[in-house]
Amino acid sequence: MLADVYNLAQFFLAYQPAADLLWRVAERAMTAAQEADDPEALGGATWLLVEAHRDSGDFEIAEGVNQQALDLLRPYMDDAGHRLRARWGALLFAYAYTAARAGENGMAWRLWDEANDVAQRLPRDYYDPMTSFSRAVMGAHAVTIAVELRQGGESSQQARRAARLTIPSQPRRGRHLIEVARAYHLNNDKRSALGSLSEAYVVAPETIRYNGHARRILLELTTEGPRELRRDANDLADRVGLLV
Repeated sequence: MLADVYNLAQFFLAYQPAADLLWRVAERAMTAAQEADDPEALGGATWLLVEAHRDSGDFEIAEGVNQQALDLLRPYMDDAGHRLRARWGALLFAYAYTAARAGENGMAWRLWDEANDVAQRLPRDYYDPMTSFSRAVMGAHAVTIAVELRQGGESSQQARRAARLTIPSQPRRGRHLIEVARAYHLNNDKRSALGSLSEAYVVAPETIRYNGHARRILLELTTEGPRELRRDANDLADRVGLLV
């Protein structure tokens, strides 16, 4: 329970200008999980620690931490329940995401495939509330991998395939729609990018307000976008709280 509380605090701190506090909480979450000797807690704390290293650009460290966690959890997987199996799948995708950010094309898609295999063995309606790992989220993850690898055609194809995914968490669906907007933007489809951002605002306004990718796309659309889109882009920017 203590590890879960630290994890929840880290979700909040990830959006605050307090990097020192975020790292302190991430380390305490890991310590609490290790002291609990609970594989599910360890999976959750590691997943968030990997996120922190990746967001800091420490891809090599993120991959190392990720691999250590997978090695530690592997002996438990034969008899794992749904929650632990979801944490395992989330760690596999976290590894894929880091590989994509580092430009490692083959590794990123191979790990996505492994994570997808795990997801398909979960019940159709299972959803891990912490990591969002589930069958439904794998389409969203495919969009992210393609975008991070700068694969324009693939990202647009994945975006069209996954745009209407049913994701139980509104913030997670909001983040997915922002990723869809990134995919369209990468392929220079600015109208679709703006439409996805508008939908993201309706679904989860707090999410888009603090998302750097969304704000950068909006800023570009308000200043350099097609003239016929600028009014709608400016309107959305006002609602998001972006000064233009």
